[in-house]
Amino acid sequence: MPAHHRRGQKPITYTRRRLLVLGAATGVAVGVSAVIRPLESAAHFADGLYNEWAGDCQSPSGELGCTPRGTNVSGSFVSRFRRRRVNYTVGYPEGHGPGSRLPVVFMLHGFGGSNGSVGGYSPAQAASLSTGLKGARPLAIVTMDGGQGYWHPHPADDPMGMIVHELIPMLRRWGLGRGPDAIGAMGISMGGYGAIALGENYPTIFRAVAAISPAIFVSYEHVHYVNPGAYVNAADFARYDAVTHTGSLAATPLRVASGDHDPFHPWVEDFQRALPAHSPATFLYPPGGHDEDFFGPQVAPSVAFLAERLEP
Repeated sequence: MPAHHRRGQKPITYTRRRLLVLGAATGVAVGVSAVIRPLESAAHFADGLYNEWAGDCQSPSGELGCTPRGTNVSGSFVSRFRRRRVNYTVGYPEGHGPGSRLPVVFMLHGFGGSNGSVGGYSPAQAASLSTGLKGARPLAIVTMDGGQGYWHPHPADDPMGMIVHELIPMLRRWGLGRGPDAIGAMGISMGGYGAIALGENYPTIFRAVAAISPAIFVSYEHVHYVNPGAYVNAADFARYDAVTHTGSLAATPLRVASGDHDPFHPWVEDFQRALPAHSPATFLYPPGGHDEDFFGPQVAPSVAFLAERLEP
């Protein structure tokens, strides 16, 4: 494989073996996305299920605690942007529920994932992680089915359009994400890239972004080798390439956590170098790979980062 480089940067060589490792890494998210702790009770609410969870919701790292209760509201709708029925779940922290005016964070799943998981937490559990932290405000977290197309528009499936033009108006009617700085994005792996893409394409809507182990590529050749369905063609990749469009994030608070042994890590570093010099971005490169052992402990600090920056 040819080396990729940008002006002033040391070239990085991507071998066939390295790209095979990347292919395996994208599959890791399948298992993680399926992990969700059971809800203890359920009753009908509005157009979905009204679920209340009660139990221990300490963060996996043990560094941040959370309140023991949260409320999940799950439902579905027919999306004209995705051309199919889409499941979603809105998670509220303890003391809040339908009708509460809160900031909202869109949590995007990884490749092979679906609605309902936040790195091993339910949406309500994840929303509860920031409760009680100094400087943090209560927020809601919404998950949804996004398909496998890397969260950007495809000819017959547009999860980005679904979020912006369908879910946001619906949630605003419920009191969520109404203020000018009330909407954020967060994701893991493919979803980490998706959260960045939302911030780049709609910077006036998504006012803070947190990406955990984002699956960032730097050329269509590389991504097509690993995941041929991620982009329609080279022009599609150029339109939604995270590294090329970092200028849109110049004023967006951004938190990115990537393990130092993650196979996507060199490309995350490319992304960091491409950001404007005064971008309010925080990058963390602790030990770790592209797996649930790394993802889970990053959920709580990512939620706290967003809760400190979003307002109702």
